[in-house]
Amino acid sequence: MRTIVIEYVFRLPAGADERFRLEIDGRRLELVARPGDASPPPWARLDFCQCPICSLQVATQAYCPLMYALVPVVDRFEKIFSHDAVQLEVITDTRRILQTTTVQRGLSALMGLIMAVSGCPHTKFFKPMARFHLPLATEEETVYRAAATYLLSRFFSRPPGETGCGLDGLRRIYDNIHTVNLSVANRLRVATVSDASVNALVLLDMFTKSVPHVLDRALKDLRYLFEDGC
Repeated sequence: MRTIVIEYVFRLPAGADERFRLEIDGRRLELVARPGDASPPPWARLDFCQCPICSLQVATQAYCPLMYALVPVVDRFEKIFSHDAVQLEVITDTRRILQTTTVQRGLSALMGLIMAVSGCPHTKFFKPMARFHLPLATEEETVYRAAATYLLSRFFSRPPGETGCGLDGLRRIYDNIHTVNLSVANRLRVATVSDASVNALVLLDMFTKSVPHVLDRALKDLRYLFEDGC
């Protein structure tokens, strides 16, 4: 299956551009190209602030795949402040999205995408959402996409005859991602003196924490879309 290419272009106030080209394996939905640094920073090591729910073993994997994938982003936004205005362009094979926003919102969208395809066991649920990436999604859009993704995953993996479609498993997924985000934030505070990467992660985690709590209300608000049946 072909490689999926998604580009993020940050046009900064000083006139410089920061461009990130992500190449994603179309079958595995994981990054094809990794950072070329032969000596990643210590904060990318698996045993540095390792997530308490991490299933990976230091004996077989030296670096956290999620943090390793974030190295270029953290390095290149080291001296940029989170609230700086930026013109963000996101380019996929089917569309271009152009929006004026803040560095932290743009970085939050980019980091969320990278985390989904990083190879972290706890972010694999988000791979289908990465395949149909929606930058700068609202809370309502995020809830809709997450619930639809979860129910589709249940549909394709259910045993014959099973009809249940509860969302308790989705709440557990987001609870685990919140735990991952806390460990990532601790690493980023060591990795950078700038607030851009940390605040972007905090913004991303705000969505993560809100989804389990607003799920029932948000889906109730979306019910009208299906009142006429399929």
